[in-house]
Amino acid sequence: MSSINSSGELMIGPTNRLMRFIPNIFTLLNLVFGCLAIIYTVQTGLILSYDSNGESLVVIPEKIYLASVCIGAAAVIDFLDGFVARLLNVPSEMGKQLDSLADVVSFGVAPGMIIYQFLRLSYAQQPDGLDVSTLWLFPAFIVPCAGAYRLARFNIDTRQSYGFRGVPIPAAGLLIASFPLIYWYSNSAFIVSLFSNKWFWYAVIFVVSYLMVSTLPMLAMKFKNVTIKTFLPFIIIAVIGLIAAFLVKWMAVPVTFASYVVLSLFFKQNKA
Repeated sequence: MSSINSSGELMIGPTNRLMRFIPNIFTLLNLVFGCLAIIYTVQTGLILSYDSNGESLVVIPEKIYLASVCIGAAAVIDFLDGFVARLLNVPSEMGKQLDSLADVVSFGVAPGMIIYQFLRLSYAQQPDGLDVSTLWLFPAFIVPCAGAYRLARFNIDTRQSYGFRGVPIPAAGLLIASFPLIYWYSNSAFIVSLFSNKWFWYAVIFVVSYLMVSTLPMLAMKFKNVTIKTFLPFIIIAVIGLIAAFLVKWMAVPVTFASYVVLSLFFKQNKA
């Protein structure tokens, strides 16, 4: 409980201190899962993938798909920490900053490492590819840098109370986290070939980083007035995601991401 001291100042009791720290526990758990994702991405165990003719295609980290699972778990926890803070009515500036720091790791650094691994392994397909200069792999780190910039801007931008400017870093992180699962569970020669192409990964780096640092208006579940009209784009995105999950399984994540970007631009521009 809280009390007032002799100077008229509000004293926060132990119970209230614990209540205020509960959302931070969720945020730190988000960070832990981000760290686990990095561990699964850089582990040394490898599996050699083969095509339908029995020819080797690409060597991938044995449990890189678990990095995707950890990033997904971090995303769920990232939603819960804000929800818990609002539920307990204990939002704080420290919690906001801590959340951004955790997000940089879970949705910036960890996805950047996934791209780094796939980019490195795509070069391994080439003659003398294992001797490729690290400079060709450094673009993978543009993703966490763009994510950190986007979060810093978000923290000081008063225009993002009811919408985002640029794609939020959790959405970008989840998109990249879906790629190991798509590759792991795909029997498509096209997918395997695409994910073994360095230019595909450079394109992913450019597009995702640009969308994060841009000021394009993006939808957010923050409403002045809750109406069917305000929920409509989210309903459409959910329907597209569910249909895609049924038809193309893990490819549903990129499909849903693309629909989120397109519908954000459509509804925001029409609203303007």
